[in-house]
Amino acid sequence: MANGETKLESGGGSMLPSRGRRSQKPRKSKRLFFKFILTISLLFVLLCGGYLVYLFMQLDDTLGDISADNPVVDIPKEERASQKPMVLLLLGLDTREATRTLNTDVIMAFAVNPKTKKATLVSIPRDLRMQPTGYKEQKANAFYSISQRYGKDKPEGPNGLVKKMFGELLDIPIDYLTVINFKTFEDVIDELGGIEVDVDMNMCYIDNADGTNIQLTKGYQKLSGKQALDFVRYRHSTAKCGKNRTAESSDLERNIRQQQVLSAMIDKMTSLGGLLKLDSIFKAVGTNVKTDIPKTQLKSFLTTYAMIKKEDITYISLEGQWRSPYIYVKDELMEQAKLALKDQLSGKQMDDAGTP
Repeated sequence: MANGETKLESGGGSMLPSRGRRSQKPRKSKRLFFKFILTISLLFVLLCGGYLVYLFMQLDDTLGDISADNPVVDIPKEERASQKPMVLLLLGLDTREATRTLNTDVIMAFAVNPKTKKATLVSIPRDLRMQPTGYKEQKANAFYSISQRYGKDKPEGPNGLVKKMFGELLDIPIDYLTVINFKTFEDVIDELGGIEVDVDMNMCYIDNADGTNIQLTKGYQKLSGKQALDFVRYRHSTAKCGKNRTAESSDLERNIRQQQVLSAMIDKMTSLGGLLKLDSIFKAVGTNVKTDIPKTQLKSFLTTYAMIKKEDITYISLEGQWRSPYIYVKDELMEQAKLALKDQLSGKQMDDAGTP
């Protein structure tokens, strides 16, 4: 019995080291696995870092192209968009070869506030009657062209003149001007893979003279860049669309559509898919957008407002009455829009309806 016990102890002693050697294999496998994961993670970080560096370089080139007319200046910190509320004028320019005009079909004024990270956007009807001091009355969409023609001899220059005109309309100083042509609008949406919007009505308008061919059906759908442009530009119908003409569209409805498309673009650009396409978007923007915002200030704008959400933007459309050839906006509605812009600059909060 004692011998049995001795054999058992001996057998047990001979087996323990063997178990120990077998247990080292899982630990070694785990170490290799963790090394593999760490290596992959480091490569991912390096790739992301490299992509971000590449994007920064692309962005730097793009900003240089956009603000090419500006001398390179260093903006004092207290004057940068990251510190100071500002008002920007955005003009959408119809530069089609067939029309050869400088009329602006999209006119928007933005007030942005870096403390609240919010914005107020006022859409101005293209046919709004305007009469800036010293000029004859015209539709609002004509004054960019007028400023380019007559502003060269003014101390403020063409861009300064158009800012002065719309600043007088809105009773607020406008800091910067950005002009975007319709080609950019199309290209950016196509780079994003289209946008999804609710088309509010059937739309059909064909004009062979300038190449317009708008044919959209009512309903929620994905639009290409060209279709999105048709959506925001649609005004009239033609008999060429068939027996039943589609209804015509007002400037107010066009302004609402512009805001709807802008909101959808913001959603798409701030998504992961949009961020991965920033390189292509930069290229699309670089040659078709011009601004008087200096490069240093552009960087400040982007870092401050790049991730702004559509919920943080208050949209205001100036509803007016059509009395040919102009649209007239009631004084009280214009005053509300002016107050909304001023309140955004001062940081006052708005309710859900956009009312101060």
